[in-house]
Amino acid sequence: MRGKNLPSKVVVILCIASFLAGSLFTNRANWNRTSSSESNGEHGSSHPIVTVDRLESKRISQTKTADCDHKSKLAEGNPGDVMGQVAKTHEAIQSLEKTMSGLEMELAVNRMYHTNDPSAHEAASGNHTLKKAFVVIGINTAFSSKRRRDSIRETWMPTGDKLKKLEKEKGIVIRFVIGHSSTPGGYLDRAIDAEEARYDDFLRLKHVEGYNELSAKTRTYFSTASSIWDADFYMKVDDDVHVNLGMLVTRLAKHRSKPRVYIGCMKSGPVLSQKGVKYHEPEFWKFGEEGNKYFRHATGQIYAISKDLAAYISINSPILHKFANEDVSLGSWLIGLEVNHVNDRSMCCGTPPECEWKSLAGNVCVASFDWSCSGICKSVDRMKDVHSACGEGDEAVWKVDDL
Repeated sequence: MRGKNLPSKVVVILCIASFLAGSLFTNRANWNRTSSSESNGEHGSSHPIVTVDRLESKRISQTKTADCDHKSKLAEGNPGDVMGQVAKTHEAIQSLEKTMSGLEMELAVNRMYHTNDPSAHEAASGNHTLKKAFVVIGINTAFSSKRRRDSIRETWMPTGDKLKKLEKEKGIVIRFVIGHSSTPGGYLDRAIDAEEARYDDFLRLKHVEGYNELSAKTRTYFSTASSIWDADFYMKVDDDVHVNLGMLVTRLAKHRSKPRVYIGCMKSGPVLSQKGVKYHEPEFWKFGEEGNKYFRHATGQIYAISKDLAAYISINSPILHKFANEDVSLGSWLIGLEVNHVNDRSMCCGTPPECEWKSLAGNVCVASFDWSCSGICKSVDRMKDVHSACGEGDEAVWKVDDL
């Protein structure tokens, strides 16, 4: 065909065929690219990769916004439910912690009361079989207080066989609590020996007597008493306070099933920083600025603690700090524990006419004394009068249900 001219018709036909073929090829290519773009979400964009990133970012943003809106609506719709769940969780954790601390305390108490190891606790009598009791009442006394002791023996405290019967039948143990002099075996100690031989109502401590040593004496008393008697309560009373035993054990029995009980007339007196004044606190700076008050604690004339707290004091005795005032010291030993502070105002009635009026009204007081004297003023002379006016009757304690 080279060198020959094609007919014009053939040229025209070839041109038309070429045009149609080109059109068909172009449309197919465009259709394929459009289909590919639509399948990738491009919709014919001239920047397919950038468009995909933007769309994906927008989708994620919308999802997060919807999720946040959903949570926000939940919180806005039921804010009490959310806070309620948080409060319940917090309470459950606190309850668990209290239960664990209580179990730890009970375990320590059981170890102390049931161990056969003499080093676990010091028994004054050398016999490690503890005597069961409901309450041990330790009457704090001094070498110079024989007349006070006699005034108590003549009024609210049984003596001789009645004292032993009270202990055996009612589980009420009463002892005058005293240590020894700075010169053991001297005149003062021999006088107590003679008095004990007559009445058999003393608890002798391994403690040197002295006014500035009352905190140490209190600590030693609880440790010693809990090493001899397995009692529900241990009580400390001053020897110039009048006590109604029947009312006392009735009040204590109400708290028998409670753990870690601290019973007394709770107060919060000023921390006295001035030297030379009564009840001066040398460590006043530990309680903050001058003029501050103590934490709540039972007044020192009379108070009681339960078995587990007595065991705690006995176990931790070497590291319990002693402040100048023994009631403050006891309060400080217990303030950081899970303790039930029972503020029983019947344990701090005034002397007649106050306690007399209450007795006539049927509200017999547990204990009576004068705040101005931190005990019954001139107790040796007035104890009988207070007992006559405010006493519950000598038979009241025997009528209390079995403890």
